[in-house]
Amino acid sequence: MVKLHIIIASTRPGRLGLPIGKWFHECAKRHGKFEVELVDLAEITLPFLDEPKHPRLMDYQHEHTKAWSKIVARANAYVFVTPEYNYGMAPALLNALDFVYQEWNYKPAGFVSYGGVSGGTRGVQMAKNILSTLKVVPVMEGVFIPFVAKQIIDGEFDPDPRLEGSCTVMLDELLLWAETLRPLHTRIQDQILKTESSMP
Repeated sequence: MVKLHIIIASTRPGRLGLPIGKWFHECAKRHGKFEVELVDLAEITLPFLDEPKHPRLMDYQHEHTKAWSKIVARANAYVFVTPEYNYGMAPALLNALDFVYQEWNYKPAGFVSYGGVSGGTRGVQMAKNILSTLKVVPVMEGVFIPFVAKQIIDGEFDPDPRLEGSCTVMLDELLLWAETLRPLHTRIQDQILKTESSMP
Protein backbone atom coordinates (compact mmCIF):
# COMPACT_ATOMS: atom_id res chain seq x y z
CA MET A 1 0.00 0.00 0.00
CA VAL A 2 1.17 3.54 -0.74
CA LYS A 3 2.41 5.37 2.36
CA LEU A 4 1.05 8.92 2.51
CA HIS A 5 2.33 11.55 4.91
CA ILE A 6 0.04 14.48 5.66
CA ILE A 7 2.39 17.21 6.84
CA ILE A 8 0.98 20.12 8.85
CA ALA A 9 3.18 23.06 7.88
CA SER A 10 2.24 25.81 10.30
CA THR A 11 3.79 25.84 13.78
CA ARG A 12 2.48 29.17 15.08
CA PRO A 13 0.22 29.35 18.16
CA GLY A 14 -3.47 29.46 17.27
CA ARG A 15 -2.84 27.88 13.86
CA LEU A 16 -5.74 26.45 11.88
CA GLY A 17 -3.63 23.79 10.20
CA LEU A 18 -4.11 21.23 12.96
CA PRO A 19 -7.92 20.87 12.70
CA ILE A 20 -7.70 21.02 8.90
CA GLY A 21 -4.96 18.39 8.90
CA LYS A 22 -7.03 16.10 11.12
CA TRP A 23 -10.00 16.52 8.79
CA PHE A 24 -7.95 15.67 5.71
CA HIS A 25 -6.41 12.71 7.56
CA GLU A 26 -9.92 11.28 7.91
CA CYS A 27 -10.62 11.96 4.23
CA ALA A 28 -7.48 10.06 3.24
CA LYS A 29 -8.39 7.12 5.47
CA ARG A 30 -11.85 6.96 3.90
CA HIS A 31 -10.23 6.93 0.46
CA GLY A 32 -8.86 3.53 1.43
CA LYS A 33 -5.85 3.29 -0.90
CA PHE A 34 -3.20 4.76 1.40
CA GLU A 35 -1.43 3.95 4.62
CA VAL A 36 -1.83 7.38 6.19
CA GLU A 37 0.34 9.13 8.76
CA LEU A 38 -0.19 12.61 10.17
CA VAL A 39 3.10 14.51 10.62
CA ASP A 40 2.98 17.75 12.60
CA LEU A 41 5.97 20.05 12.19
CA ALA A 42 5.07 21.66 15.52
CA GLU A 43 5.80 18.31 17.18
CA ILE A 44 8.90 17.56 15.09
CA THR A 45 10.43 20.87 16.34
CA LEU A 46 13.23 21.16 13.81
CA PRO A 47 15.57 24.08 14.56
CA PHE A 48 16.53 26.52 11.85
CA LEU A 49 18.68 24.57 9.39
CA ASP A 50 21.86 23.75 11.29
CA GLU A 51 23.58 21.00 9.31
CA PRO A 52 27.14 21.95 8.32
CA LYS A 53 27.20 19.75 5.22
CA HIS A 54 24.99 19.90 2.13
CA PRO A 55 21.85 17.75 2.52
CA ARG A 56 22.54 15.84 -0.72
CA LEU A 57 25.56 14.23 0.99
CA MET A 58 23.33 12.74 3.72
CA ASP A 59 26.19 13.12 6.19
CA TYR A 60 23.96 14.34 9.00
CA GLN A 61 25.51 15.53 12.26
CA HIS A 62 22.42 16.00 14.40
CA GLU A 63 19.92 13.50 15.79
CA HIS A 64 16.95 15.69 14.86
CA THR A 65 18.06 15.58 11.22
CA LYS A 66 18.54 11.82 11.26
CA ALA A 67 15.05 11.41 12.73
CA TRP A 68 13.52 13.76 10.14
CA SER A 69 15.35 11.91 7.36
CA LYS A 70 13.72 8.64 8.41
CA ILE A 71 10.26 10.22 8.55
CA VAL A 72 10.55 11.75 5.08
CA ALA A 73 12.12 8.65 3.56
CA ARG A 74 9.45 6.20 4.62
CA ALA A 75 6.65 7.96 2.69
CA ASN A 76 5.72 7.34 -0.94
CA ALA A 77 3.68 10.55 -1.28
CA TYR A 78 2.97 13.75 0.63
CA VAL A 79 0.16 16.19 1.23
CA PHE A 80 1.16 19.52 2.73
CA VAL A 81 -1.48 21.30 4.82
CA THR A 82 -0.32 24.88 4.64
CA PRO A 83 -1.33 28.52 5.01
CA GLU A 84 0.00 31.46 3.04
CA TYR A 85 2.18 34.05 4.76
CA ASN A 86 2.67 37.37 2.95
CA TYR A 87 2.20 35.87 -0.52
CA GLY A 88 4.61 33.06 0.42
CA MET A 89 4.87 29.64 1.99
CA ALA A 90 5.03 28.82 5.69
CA PRO A 91 8.62 29.33 6.95
CA ALA A 92 8.56 26.08 8.95
CA LEU A 93 7.73 24.15 5.77
CA LEU A 94 10.57 25.73 3.81
CA ASN A 95 12.97 24.88 6.63
CA ALA A 96 11.73 21.28 6.80
CA LEU A 97 12.11 20.86 3.04
CA ASP A 98 15.66 22.21 3.12
CA PHE A 99 16.89 19.83 5.83
CA VAL A 100 17.05 16.78 3.54
CA TYR A 101 17.25 16.19 -0.20
CA GLN A 102 17.38 12.63 -1.53
CA GLU A 103 14.62 11.53 0.83
CA TRP A 104 12.14 13.71 -1.11
CA ASN A 105 13.21 12.58 -4.57
CA TYR A 106 10.80 11.04 -7.11
CA LYS A 107 7.62 11.23 -5.07
CA PRO A 108 4.38 13.13 -5.69
CA ALA A 109 2.92 15.82 -3.48
CA GLY A 110 -0.41 17.58 -3.16
CA PHE A 111 -1.63 20.54 -1.14
CA VAL A 112 -4.44 21.39 1.21
CA SER A 113 -4.10 25.15 1.51
CA TYR A 114 -6.13 27.68 3.42
CA GLY A 115 -6.35 31.41 3.95
CA GLY A 116 -8.44 34.39 2.97
CA VAL A 117 -9.71 35.17 -0.49
CA SER A 118 -6.85 33.31 -2.21
CA GLY A 119 -7.21 30.13 -0.15
CA GLY A 120 -3.45 29.95 0.32
CA THR A 121 -2.75 29.41 -3.39
CA ARG A 122 0.11 31.91 -3.59
CA GLY A 123 1.99 30.04 -0.88
CA VAL A 124 1.37 26.80 -2.76
CA GLN A 125 2.81 28.26 -5.95
CA MET A 126 6.01 29.20 -4.14
CA ALA A 127 6.26 25.76 -2.55
CA LYS A 128 5.82 24.00 -5.89
CA ASN A 129 8.92 25.71 -7.27
CA ILE A 130 10.99 24.43 -4.36
CA LEU A 131 9.52 20.93 -4.52
CA SER A 132 10.40 20.67 -8.19
CA THR A 133 14.04 21.37 -7.30
CA LEU A 134 13.83 18.53 -4.77
CA LYS A 135 12.65 16.24 -7.61
CA VAL A 136 9.17 16.06 -6.11
CA VAL A 137 6.24 15.97 -8.55
CA PRO A 138 3.56 18.45 -7.42
CA VAL A 139 0.16 17.39 -8.73
CA MET A 140 -2.11 20.00 -10.26
CA GLU A 141 -5.16 18.91 -8.28
CA GLY A 142 -5.50 20.34 -4.78
CA VAL A 143 -7.83 21.32 -1.96
CA PHE A 144 -8.04 25.10 -1.57
CA ILE A 145 -9.97 26.59 1.34
CA PRO A 146 -10.78 30.34 1.09
CA PHE A 147 -12.17 32.36 4.01
CA VAL A 148 -11.15 29.54 6.28
CA ALA A 149 -11.95 31.34 9.55
CA LYS A 150 -15.66 31.09 8.70
CA GLN A 151 -15.32 27.29 8.64
CA ILE A 152 -13.74 26.92 12.08
CA ILE A 153 -16.34 26.32 14.79
CA ASP A 154 -15.24 25.82 18.40
CA GLY A 155 -11.75 24.97 17.23
CA GLU A 156 -12.89 22.31 14.75
CA PHE A 157 -12.94 22.49 10.97
CA ASP A 158 -16.50 22.40 9.59
CA PRO A 159 -15.86 22.28 5.83
CA ASP A 160 -18.00 23.02 2.86
CA PRO A 161 -19.25 19.53 1.83
CA ARG A 162 -17.93 20.08 -1.70
CA LEU A 163 -14.36 19.88 -0.40
CA GLU A 164 -14.72 16.11 0.02
CA GLY A 165 -14.87 15.76 -3.76
CA SER A 166 -11.70 17.80 -4.15
CA CYS A 167 -9.95 15.50 -1.66
CA THR A 168 -10.91 12.41 -3.65
CA VAL A 169 -9.73 13.88 -6.96
CA MET A 170 -6.36 14.87 -5.51
CA LEU A 171 -5.85 11.55 -3.73
CA ASP A 172 -6.65 9.62 -6.91
CA GLU A 173 -3.99 11.62 -8.76
CA LEU A 174 -1.44 11.16 -5.97
CA LEU A 175 -2.01 7.42 -6.05
CA LEU A 176 -1.43 7.29 -9.80
CA TRP A 177 1.84 9.23 -9.55
CA ALA A 178 3.05 7.36 -6.46
CA GLU A 179 2.64 4.01 -8.17
CA THR A 180 4.32 5.30 -11.34
CA LEU A 181 7.31 6.80 -9.50
CA ARG A 182 7.77 3.94 -7.03
CA PRO A 183 10.65 2.22 -8.94
CA LEU A 184 12.66 5.46 -8.92
CA HIS A 185 12.26 6.35 -5.28
CA THR A 186 12.69 2.72 -4.20
CA ARG A 187 16.19 2.90 -5.63
CA ILE A 188 16.82 6.07 -3.63
CA GLN A 189 15.36 4.43 -0.52
CA ASP A 190 17.82 1.55 -0.81
CA GLN A 191 20.65 4.08 -0.94
CA ILE A 192 19.28 5.85 2.14
CA LEU A 193 19.13 2.60 4.10
CA LYS A 194 22.75 1.86 3.21
CA THR A 195 23.74 5.32 4.36
CA GLU A 196 21.83 4.99 7.63
CA SER A 197 23.43 1.62 8.38
CA SER A 198 26.87 3.21 8.11
CA MET A 199 26.02 6.09 10.46
CA PRO A 200 27.62 5.96 13.91
